[in-house]
Amino acid sequence: MYDQAELDRIAANQPPFARLLGLHIVCASADRVEAELAVTDELANRNGKLHGGAIVALADNLGGTATFLNITPEQGTTTLESKTNFIRPVELGDTVRAVAVPVHRGRKTMVWQITMTRGDGKVAALITQTQMVL
Repeated sequence: MYDQAELDRIAANQPPFARLLGLHIVCASADRVEAELAVTDELANRNGKLHGGAIVALADNLGGTATFLNITPEQGTTTLESKTNFIRPVELGDTVRAVAVPVHRGRKTMVWQITMTRGDGKVAALITQTQMVL
């Protein structure tokens, strides 16, 4: 559908909210999107750990990005459903790595599994997300 240069351009063109979070796309293809997020004070919860909302926002952005890499320029996407399992906390100063892989890529919906790991390689969260193709 797209060549790698176009995939890279689409993945790099992140919305303002993703830039506000500090999200950085590491690599992207139609089959896999990887990103990193530095855990800063601005993203902390009351316990001094990465806020769950930041985890959900990162996953939501990755699911949307992955879907955009699999649709035509005339199409769009929106999140239909997202389910998060929080496994372990992430400390301030750490970096979260998120990887989105497809579970289902249909004409009307796409389902993505996003795994977030801490700097020590342990899973911090697992997210299953359904994107509706518009």
